[in-house]
Amino acid sequence: MEYAFLSEKEEAIAKIVVEAAYRVHKKLGPGLLEKVYEVCFCHEIAKQGSQYKRQLPVPIVYDELQFEEGLRLDVLVDDLVICELKAVDEINPIWEAQLITHLKLMKRRLGFLINFNVPVIKKGIERIIL
Repeated sequence: MEYAFLSEKEEAIAKIVVEAAYRVHKKLGPGLLEKVYEVCFCHEIAKQGSQYKRQLPVPIVYDELQFEEGLRLDVLVDDLVICELKAVDEINPIWEAQLITHLKLMKRRLGFLINFNVPVIKKGIERIIL
């Protein structure tokens, strides 16, 4: 499989996502519920002029059957970048796998796994490219 570079738009959104995570973490710090971070993160995304969708259903296609049963992604930014937000002590490897699955099912290439429950947000941001 040949590697394809991200588009300029994807890179620009990536910068907005990382900056939003930094701003939220700087203002709130660790220790709050995931939903609090999600609302504030989306507010920061909107302040930068980007669009977002929260708790978006992820469609599944199996044997020509399409359905949306219980699988949701946290935030989709500008219809291109998927963000999974956490507020936990440790990132479980299954969440990385879940993000990769969301990227594949939604036919997107760039995603972020962001854990706000860290002393330094830099250590809580993981970027995944397909």
